[in-house]
Amino acid sequence: MTQPKTVDFWFDPACPWAWMTSRWIIEAAKHRDLDVRWNVMSLFVLNEPKLDELPEGYREFLPATLPAVRVATAVAEQYDNATLGRLYTALGNRIHLRKERDADAYLPSALEAVGLPVELAAAAKTDEWDEALRASHQRGIGLVGTDVGTPVVAVENDEGVKVGLFGPVVTPAPQGEAAAKLWDGVYAVTTTPGFYELKRSRTDGPNFDNLVDDL
Repeated sequence: MTQPKTVDFWFDPACPWAWMTSRWIIEAAKHRDLDVRWNVMSLFVLNEPKLDELPEGYREFLPATLPAVRVATAVAEQYDNATLGRLYTALGNRIHLRKERDADAYLPSALEAVGLPVELAAAAKTDEWDEALRASHQRGIGLVGTDVGTPVVAVENDEGVKVGLFGPVVTPAPQGEAAAKLWDGVYAVTTTPGFYELKRSRTDGPNFDNLVDDL
């Protein structure tokens, strides 16, 4: 029996495009033998060196991303990966599907939904887990460079070397065999030596219409 392919997925809960991609990889894993491993990265940490160069609105938005990534990191450090994945689902449902913006409300709600202590929400307001967050972030961004964002998807190539790409950026999240076909293509390009980029301008924003708010 062949071993499932391990897929490392780095996310910031605040990113709608990463959320869309995460729903795709979960769907693809139903049709291909994949073991998805969730990892936390941070839009704030990614943009920290160039904060002064960013548009004012985005610069003001970034600190609001820290509470969720801090709580997610605390969970990643203290619980198993499946629990982190469930928390990401609960956070995404609240942030992206329900459009909740108050971290003081959605963090304890998401924790409670997955059976975690609501007291973990206190991690949002401390730097206790920032070292672990930055280490996790660096493991992901180290595979792709700093001129991209979230999500980062990484797999092992035929030589057993982990390689990663930013993306895929897709909307809406493909379902069924379409999700599996996209995975086949992503795996092919990710593991092709010397492959770097395919890109076109986005003409649509994130479309969540085919996603279910189930946690």
